[in-house]
Formats: sequence, C-alpha cells, structure tokens
Amino acid sequence: MWKLTVGEFLEISKDFIFQQKYEYGLKGLAKILGCSISKASEIKSSGILDEAIIQKGNIIIIDIEKALELFAQK
Repeated sequence: MWKLTVGEFLEISKDFIFQQKYEYGLKGLAKILGCSISKASEIKSSGILDEAIIQKGNIIIIDIEKALELFAQK
C-alpha cells in the first residue's frame, strides 16, 4: 500500500489547486484581475481580453493564463 506523509500530501494538493485553467463570469474575471466586478465589466467591454474570453449568451468562460498574458501586454 502506498502512503503519503502530511507534507507530501500538502505539496501535491498545492499543485492541483494552481492548475485551474478557467474562471467563470464577471466575478471570476474580477478575481483574476484583482479588481471590482464593475471594473472587470469595463475591461471586458474594452475588448482587451477578447481572445481569452468565450461568451455564449450570459455565460462567460475566461482562460486565466491567456487573460493575464493579454492584460500584461496592454
């Protein structure tokens, strides 16, 4: 049987936590950028992050890595 120490488990779980690839909605975008929801809406509307955002109706999916990359460029 394979066993992990507490330290090993915590180290592995950190890797899984940081592997999230997508955020959802304006609240998720605000979380990524560290700003208010209204500011996130303003940034989204500006078109800066269009390549990182998929929107169908009122559902918004944001590629975190791509959004941060684009935001850093502009």
